[in-house]
Amino acid sequence: MPTIAIVGAGPGLGAAVARRFGAEGFSVGLVSRDQARLDELAARLEEEGVTARGYAADVRDGTALEVALARAADELGPVSVLQYSPLPAREYLKPVLDLTPELALDALRFSALGLVHAVRAVLPAMRSAGEGSIVLVNGGTSVQARSGFAGTSVAFPAESAYGEMLHDALQDEGIRVAQLVIPGAIPKLRLENGIDDVAARIWELHRTPGEFRTMLIPLEDGRE
Repeated sequence: MPTIAIVGAGPGLGAAVARRFGAEGFSVGLVSRDQARLDELAARLEEEGVTARGYAADVRDGTALEVALARAADELGPVSVLQYSPLPAREYLKPVLDLTPELALDALRFSALGLVHAVRAVLPAMRSAGEGSIVLVNGGTSVQARSGFAGTSVAFPAESAYGEMLHDALQDEGIRVAQLVIPGAIPKLRLENGIDDVAARIWELHRTPGEFRTMLIPLEDGRE
């Protein structure tokens, strides 16, 4: 059974993606900081027929993140799809004049360096298998900086650059690296099927080779 690891899993998008991939026969490794909440989410998914387990790790702790992903692979099977979508902390949404070096570094650890650690944990198995997918989910500041959202405006572009380089380096090995940009809060985007439409788009990004970046909606139609 193939496995998807969702870094930043929660009751919203993470759960929707877990259900979408679970319906396609995937086991689901759920990764976030709170083990109790992960266990609760995994139990709900199991009741719906999805094989799911929770693995607690803070993405700013690279070693802990790599250990969590290794445990998921050991218990569920090699990770063939990695979704990196941790929700940025409110502190990263401060105005640029309030941005400190410490806060900028923390945001970079959260977004860019966390992704590097996650990729290093799952990529060897993907390369050995000759297939796999890595999907980044980011807000609009990944493509357009905003002075009122300084932390993500610094960190998301770094994450995006790493992802795009991976896309270029791995596309001939059968490994898909893609970014889905969601320029605003999902409930406010007026999608026909809400969050399930986002999960369906992530499924398509896994299945269909293409360009690195996909906009869920045009940037000007959303709000960060």
